[in-house]
Amino acid sequence: MSHYAGPIARLIEEFAKLPGIGRKSAQRLAFHVLNMKETDVESLSEAILEAKRGTKYCSECANITDIDPCSICKNQQRDKEVICVVEDPRDVAAMERVREFKGVYHVLHGAISPMEGIGPEDIKIRELLIRLQNGEVKEIILATNPTIEGEATAMYISKLVKPMGIKVTRIAHGIPVGGDLEYADEVTLSKALEGRREL
Repeated sequence: MSHYAGPIARLIEEFAKLPGIGRKSAQRLAFHVLNMKETDVESLSEAILEAKRGTKYCSECANITDIDPCSICKNQQRDKEVICVVEDPRDVAAMERVREFKGVYHVLHGAISPMEGIGPEDIKIRELLIRLQNGEVKEIILATNPTIEGEATAMYISKLVKPMGIKVTRIAHGIPVGGDLEYADEVTLSKALEGRREL
């Protein structure tokens, strides 16, 4: 039984459905919204609806966009011979912040995870293979997360792509800049050693 009026209880329930938002955070958000000016609440709700209704997946790379193809795929300055494969649209944003990568992307929208019932057919691997059939692509950079699922996905894609004669590389993993060795776990240290290079 809720101790709040019906509309407040419903707002709390809706906020609690968001990832990383527990019951107390949902209550804080609900009461914050109640204390906002009505025009700000309307602006927030319009922004949510606009984001939901006004975005789609790019027909080329499967990134979230409001135009098709997306601005990255449409950009003639990008190197179409190199595709960076990522798990999530947020990974594209992270890569773009670095301003080092000049190729294009392919967003998988997940990783292979048998424990969660996610197989290769549940993510956008087939779409990647279709993109590779034109013979334009010379290199695939696998930038999936350094998790068991990300590693399994990278290995699976590598085994499919290498026979096509396309260079397959994996982003380096290891100790972050500013990190201390004593706090690194065994897998991170192992990857750091594996990816070492000559100076």
